Amino acid sequence: MGDDSEWMKLPVDQKCEHKVWKARLTGYEEALKLFQRIDDEKSPEWGKFLGLIKKFVTESNAVAQLKGLEAALAFVERAHVANRTVGEVVNGVVSKVFNQPKARAKELGSDICLMYIEIEKAEIVQEELIKGLDNKNPKIVLACVETIHRALSEFGAKTFSVKSIVKLLPKLFESREKPVRDEAKLLAVEVYKWIRDALRPSLQNINTVQLKELEEEWAKVPSGAPRQSRFLRSQQDLRAKYEQQQQQAESEVDPQVDPYELLEPVEILSKMPKDFYEKTEAKKWQERKEALEALDALTKNPKLEAGDYGDLVRALKKVPQCFYDLQLNALLGWHRVYGRSLGHMLVVPTILEKFKEKKAQVVQALAEAIDAVFLTTTLQNLSEDILAVMDNKNPSIKQQASLFLARSIRLSTPSALPKTLVKPLCCALLKQVNDSAPEVREAAFEVLASMMKVVGERAINPFLTDLDKAKLDKVSCTFHFIAFHTKIADKIALAGGKKGPEKEKSAPNVQPAPEAPVAGVPKKAKPVTAGGKQQGGKSKNAAETKEVTETELSMEVCEEKAAAVLPATCIKQLDSANWKERLAGMEEFLKAVELMDKNEIPCQALVRMLAKKPGWKETNFQVMQLKLQALALVAQKGRFSKTSASLVLDALVDKVGDVKCGGKAKEALTAIGEACSLPWTAEQVVSMAFTQKNPKNQAETLSWLSNAVKEFGFAGINVKAFITHVKTALGATNPAVRTAAICLLGVMYLYMGAPLRMFFEDEKAALLSQIDAEFQKMQGQTPPAPTRGSNKRSEDQEKGENPEEQEEEGSADVVDLLPRVDISDKITEEMVAKIGDKNWKIRKEGLDEMAAVISDAKFIKPTVGNLPIALKARLGDSNKILVQQTLSILKQLATAMGPGLKQHVKSLGIPVITVLGDSKNTVRAAALATLSAWVEQTGMKEWLEGEELSEELQRENAFLRQELLGWLTEHLTTLRSVPSDMLLCVAPLYACLEDRNGDVRKKAQDALPIFMTHLGFDKMKKTAGKLKPGSKDQVVALLEKARSIMPAKPPAKAAPAKPAAITPPANLSAGVLKWNFSSPRIEYIEQLKTQMAPCVAKWLQEELFHPDFQHHIKAISAMIECLEAEKDGVVSCLDLILKWFTLRFFDTNTSVLMKALEFLKLLFLSLDKQDYQLSDLEASSFIPYLILKMGESKDVVRKDVRAIMDMLCKVYPASKIFPFVMEGTKTKNSKQRAECLEELGCLISLCGLLVCQPTPAKALKEIAVHIGDRDTSVRNAALNTIVVVYNKCGDQVYKLIGNLSDKDMSMLEERIKRSGKEMAPPSKQVEEKIPRVPPSQANASLLRKPSKHLWDELERRLQARPSCPTSGPSLVTPEFSLDVALLENDLAPICELPDLVQHKLEDLEPVAFPEPKTRPLPAPFDLPSPTTTINLVISKIACGDLNISMQALTQMDDVFRQRSSPDAMVNNINQFLIATVLQLRLINSTHMADQRVPKEDISKLYSCIVGSIMTVIEVFAREASSGVLKDLIEGLLTVILDPRVEDLQDGRQIICSINILLGKLFEKGEQTNLLRCVCVCVCIGFLTNYVMIRFLPETIASVNLDRILLDIHNFMKVFPRERLHKLPNDMAHRTLKTLLHTLCRLTGPKILDHLTLVENRKESELEAHLKKVIKSSAAKLSRDQENYLLTKRCVCLQDLIELWDYKQKHPDVDLNYFLRKLSPSARASVERGLITIRTEREGKANMQPPTTGTCSRVSIALPTGSEELKPSVFRERLKAFRQLNGLDNKDTLTSTGVCKDALYFCNSSTLNPI
Repeated sequence: MGDDSEWMKLPVDQKCEHKVWKARLTGYEEALKLFQRIDDEKSPEWGKFLGLIKKFVTESNAVAQLKGLEAALAFVERAHVANRTVGEVVNGVVSKVFNQPKARAKELGSDICLMYIEIEKAEIVQEELIKGLDNKNPKIVLACVETIHRALSEFGAKTFSVKSIVKLLPKLFESREKPVRDEAKLLAVEVYKWIRDALRPSLQNINTVQLKELEEEWAKVPSGAPRQSRFLRSQQDLRAKYEQQQQQAESEVDPQVDPYELLEPVEILSKMPKDFYEKTEAKKWQERKEALEALDALTKNPKLEAGDYGDLVRALKKVPQCFYDLQLNALLGWHRVYGRSLGHMLVVPTILEKFKEKKAQVVQALAEAIDAVFLTTTLQNLSEDILAVMDNKNPSIKQQASLFLARSIRLSTPSALPKTLVKPLCCALLKQVNDSAPEVREAAFEVLASMMKVVGERAINPFLTDLDKAKLDKVSCTFHFIAFHTKIADKIALAGGKKGPEKEKSAPNVQPAPEAPVAGVPKKAKPVTAGGKQQGGKSKNAAETKEVTETELSMEVCEEKAAAVLPATCIKQLDSANWKERLAGMEEFLKAVELMDKNEIPCQALVRMLAKKPGWKETNFQVMQLKLQALALVAQKGRFSKTSASLVLDALVDKVGDVKCGGKAKEALTAIGEACSLPWTAEQVVSMAFTQKNPKNQAETLSWLSNAVKEFGFAGINVKAFITHVKTALGATNPAVRTAAICLLGVMYLYMGAPLRMFFEDEKAALLSQIDAEFQKMQGQTPPAPTRGSNKRSEDQEKGENPEEQEEEGSADVVDLLPRVDISDKITEEMVAKIGDKNWKIRKEGLDEMAAVISDAKFIKPTVGNLPIALKARLGDSNKILVQQTLSILKQLATAMGPGLKQHVKSLGIPVITVLGDSKNTVRAAALATLSAWVEQTGMKEWLEGEELSEELQRENAFLRQELLGWLTEHLTTLRSVPSDMLLCVAPLYACLEDRNGDVRKKAQDALPIFMTHLGFDKMKKTAGKLKPGSKDQVVALLEKARSIMPAKPPAKAAPAKPAAITPPANLSAGVLKWNFSSPRIEYIEQLKTQMAPCVAKWLQEELFHPDFQHHIKAISAMIECLEAEKDGVVSCLDLILKWFTLRFFDTNTSVLMKALEFLKLLFLSLDKQDYQLSDLEASSFIPYLILKMGESKDVVRKDVRAIMDMLCKVYPASKIFPFVMEGTKTKNSKQRAECLEELGCLISLCGLLVCQPTPAKALKEIAVHIGDRDTSVRNAALNTIVVVYNKCGDQVYKLIGNLSDKDMSMLEERIKRSGKEMAPPSKQVEEKIPRVPPSQANASLLRKPSKHLWDELERRLQARPSCPTSGPSLVTPEFSLDVALLENDLAPICELPDLVQHKLEDLEPVAFPEPKTRPLPAPFDLPSPTTTINLVISKIACGDLNISMQALTQMDDVFRQRSSPDAMVNNINQFLIATVLQLRLINSTHMADQRVPKEDISKLYSCIVGSIMTVIEVFAREASSGVLKDLIEGLLTVILDPRVEDLQDGRQIICSINILLGKLFEKGEQTNLLRCVCVCVCIGFLTNYVMIRFLPETIASVNLDRILLDIHNFMKVFPRERLHKLPNDMAHRTLKTLLHTLCRLTGPKILDHLTLVENRKESELEAHLKKVIKSSAAKLSRDQENYLLTKRCVCLQDLIELWDYKQKHPDVDLNYFLRKLSPSARASVERGLITIRTEREGKANMQPPTTGTCSRVSIALPTGSEELKPSVFRERLKAFRQLNGLDNKDTLTSTGVCKDALYFCNSSTLNPI
């Protein structure tokens, strides 16, 4: 026990190193708790354990090692220095943890490795794990492979490199250990998920059986992109962004790792035959062939090492037959080695020249070679060589060059073909179009068509204007041919964002992807999720939630985890044979789970414990009910994963039909659905239910699913799978199952609507009638709002969105839930060829086949291959029957494709509009029906964007114009907004107004008001100004006519089942948007316009919503004029008026803003006079936006806003205004934060603490956070607000604001200290008014002006407004102020505060700085104010330039010496000292180590610093805070202890000066603060002795002993006695004992009463030590008395009086014993003195003691106790002492040395030695 007591007292770090394993175990546990308590990752506590973490993980004791691993994991997760330990710790984990038998240890070791990866040390971790793979212990190898697998799975291939892993996989597959091979297979599958086929080449040489197994596993890998589930620390802030990007990734995964990079390069230059170059130039072709074959064998390697291949390429240029080999080499990697420039300069010109060869085999090899070289460069680099051969006389060269150009263009992107390249190519090709050789012309046409395919027809058409129609048709045909049959173009379309060249370069050996349709996926389309929603848009019903992933654990691991959180009795009782014990165990289980936190619940372990025998076969229904209840509780509270759910779903389905336990089973299923998402849970549950034969379970499962869909919503449900199971249920023989299935269909009908019936049309008539009856019940009902799951959260996020958008999205979601079929593979080239055949019968046959494909699929995906181009051609067919059939197919396509049809609007929808120009009515009617079907699916937005619609209107076809205008008129009336491109249709519309056809003119006139509704009269009129004069007058007249009949836009559609945001007048629509936005959208403006229409006059409505700000000013002026006359009308429409003014707050025009504020001031003044009370809806729609203007940069605006805020308190409770203002403090605008904080201070000052909402404590904690703000004005405002609270409640404010940092608390204490006396309480609280009842009638005839007295009343109230006590940056406006953190920022203006003590700044002379004593200033010091000047000078003290710093110190020294206004300098003391400490640290860390800095300058700077501080502390030492004093003392001690200072020329003098400075500081400073600072620096023992010996006896009364003893207690707690003894220097221990003995001597036993601040006094070493000192003093009283008499040599009357008093207190003391030790003269003197005192005390004044006159003279010279002890006092004491002893009878003392000795003696005479 003795040994235990010793190590139990050791510090934590020493326990962790103790030789006793129990001590280490305790140390690890305490370290873990310590790590979890430390919030600051940069705390110095972390450094103590930096060298111990490896010992934590390499602990030899298995029990202690687990705790060590937990502590190490906490250290790595929280400490900023953890990255320094990664190498040694991971090495220790691999070698000492991975070989442990306990699974928990391995798991913790793996977690530590992953945590190091999270803190950006993935490379080192991977290196150590790979080293572990070479270990001979198979357990270590297996654990390393598992950790690598886990790291790759969680962090992804971008963070955890797969390159080194791929190289190790073949070796792992050769391992003799089966577990290693199995884990290697899992790792290979994981690698395959990230790099796909790039892994295959590296594993081709493994065992055939293993490769076959891998192939089977790879085939099971989902096609979707794997997602990173864990992120680095640097990625945490961007985590949401990364998740969004991952969700937007392509469904087909391109390899993220280039397989080429995984190959090892091979060096071939040294392996070439020595006579290679000679043989290539040999005359015999056999020798040349032999050399090329040798080179060909070497270049079979996929990757070549970098080198100089220039000579080789030059040699190959001379051999024509070699280019076939060159092509192979390029494909295999040469282009990666010798790069673009070499291929361009050496290869391409030669190849182009060799195209003159007539042998087809040679030409083919040349073409393939130059195609491979193109992959190394760009068209821009090759353009000069290609253009150079375009004019070659040889037609073969021109043809092949053009064909190469066409192939290269099709492999390029639009960005690779800039206009500067297109123009010269087109010019050269136009010459070839007219070439005499037909093959050259064909090649030129192909190049032009390819360019048109890549950059678009619009970019190429301007260059083709000179071609005749036949050649243009030829280009067009070639273009369509390429679109249909070019496989390379198909590959590019399939690449999904990667361009062709990049694809080729990244995977030269990978087989090309299968052909895909050109129009498969549009470039701008967003990917669609499983639920059918596009990602990346606004809030969707399926909110993004992070899925909990978990690996399946073994039963042993689960038992360990369960044992850690469950009572032992509970685990034992769970598998008891007695059902009562099992019942008791389950009750304990439930209680334990209820008390756990979310992150502490081991869900899988608890689920497995519930499944222990008898598990789910439990026969007692009470126990089973508790198990199901516990399962639901675990799913609700814990992080429940799908792995855990898979373990219990089968059992739950088996119990769902139980009579007694079915309800609990359904509750558990619901909880699991909420934890793991309903779509997944429902699919698993239904599939399990229909694998069972129990019909009761099936029926109850379907019943549960019906209710669950209503609770969770329908988002994400796999409709196709559900329909399959429902069809199975409908065919069941049990009627209950069929009934439940029909009920489920009814619920699905709520969400899917009529399309659901299409899936059951083949059912029997009787069953179909029952389904129809169920659907009929549901008609007219709306789906209920989700109450569970992520849908509920997302619904809350959707509030405030446009209802129209919500409705469109909602309808789109319902349609997207339908399972769709990809028919692109069924649209074959043969079918497309049939549709384009010359024979109309074959064309019809192709269209019939197309219609059958769409009809069979029912619902299809947007990927329809080449179908759009084929159908577009048929819309212009000469056979009108085929045109109508094509239109019918397009209409069918709209129904089948749904919203995905939007991407085909331009390619197929616009051509349908062209059909409206057909002369046959039947064709036009079919086209209109098709258009309507398309618009129903796509909406009108896509049709109105772009120029296509205006181009159609420009066609001079009467039928087309007539039908199109009618169609536009019909659909535009239902729209609320249109794209800006709609303006392009106005000019064609004006042309239609003058069309020769009367029907066209009539349709155009009907469309004119509709166009004007969306575009506005002004825009329409402006466009008309471009017409000819004759046409202009006619069109303008029609515009004026249309203006009078212009209809209003349709009102906003309210989202279903959402209440109205406000309560408008009775004649307004009830469904409105909630007035909540960051910037007003057009929907809000239109809504407000619609709501205000019945409330105001029409002319005022136009002015209010006019786009010109001048009209707004006019409207506000009119409202001001009739404000008083129309009080009732204003009040009834007040919410709408306030909303309109919130819109003006977002205007940038200052005139409008000032006018609006003017009206608002009058408005609230009028409301106050009417005793009106704002409603909550009115306030919430206005106050948040008014607060935004509190951060306005213009002072005049902020002044008006403050005035309005004051008026608001009279019409709305201040307690309700407070939360709005608190919300305003969270903005990024520093001015707004400062103004809001000042406003909070005003509210608290006026209304007291009750105004703080929700509670004063919460509100003040949020306000106190701003004390640490970077902005000066915000800090000052926060401090002033807290000071206002302090003046209200006193010291209770410290409890309310909670814990602050030392710096913030120091600032607050200084501000409170400077605030002076408490301010007078407010005279009257703001009274809560009774809510108003608004008048029922609204009058909109605003006519009269306000009366004069209204303005007078406003001015009077503004002038009488009580000044806010926090309106300035500080409560007492100082002459000088500084914020060190923002030395270089502009200072906020300082406002005067009339209610507080003010300095008369006008009487203070401006600070005139003298010329610096050291060197002159570089520029005149002329600043606008003394405050700014002083702040600037102080900021330069911490400057890195020594000269500037010395100048600033000299100036500040002169300023502090001016004692005329010392109070003005108080506020700058802390700032000055902080800047000085910063400069001391800068000297120590930078200047002293810089050889370029002259040492003389450093000495001068030290002298300036010491002199300036000396000047400051002479007067202002007590004004410095404790934190600043601590930093100052530490800085000065650092200089003293720095050996480099002694090496300076004046080093000794500097150290002496600092010693004197410290003495002066201890003499002048506030003693409590100084003692606390010294306690922190207690290791410097001589300082503490100095303070005790010299100053403690005189200052003990002013010292706050409670604070001092608390600091000593904390010191002894951190440094216990055992630790102090182990220190190399015992100075700290001696200093501590001296300080405590001195305090005990000066205060006696009363010192124990000052331990009030020490918690757990009985356990404190301090109290025990103090009691020991007091007891020791009492036991050795005689010795103390002897010491007292020996040291108390009575040399004066004062000492004799003290001796007499001591004798009276201790009458039993024999003085004669001690007096015998004195000399005879001294003994006689003492006796005479005592007799004199006794005589005086007894009142016998006539007795004159025998005297020589000495004592009387001395008593006259002695100072009283209240006088300050000055050197003269000590001189008098010494003089009296020497006279009494006959040593010296002189009147003066001249020796300063004697004075110093006497001073020491007299002081030490009162010291009780230890």
